[in-house]
Amino acid sequence: MDLPTNSGESIETFSVIRITGRVIEGSKVGRELGYPTANIAVPASLAAADGVYAATVELDGQRWGAMANLGVKPTFSNGEVARVLELHLFDFEGDLYGRELTAELREFIRPERRFPTPEALRVQISEDETIVKNILKCI
Repeated sequence: MDLPTNSGESIETFSVIRITGRVIEGSKVGRELGYPTANIAVPASLAAADGVYAATVELDGQRWGAMANLGVKPTFSNGEVARVLELHLFDFEGDLYGRELTAELREFIRPERRFPTPEALRVQISEDETIVKNILKCI
């Protein structure tokens, strides 16, 4: 949905996408890149674009800011096509395996894409983190 502005232009709005699930074990690539993630399996039918999002996560009554990737992890997938939601919770320490959490995808940042090297992905994740944290300051 687009909303008009005072200048006559329009801005695109985003509907929050809410996903609840149990954290499953992943390949730990995020941890190796310096961004550990909580992974939640999502159905292929989930009506959301694959890509990076600014997100919030509700866990045990507490809310965390997070950076999310929804998709098939093309840089490391080796042909896998199962969609997964990867969530990096800012300032969280602890074990989330097997715990249920609710994520809200608040704003779409960029489409998911394949990177030529893990280092190239790490650099992009760092840039995404800056963008996401700035967005979350306004939420």
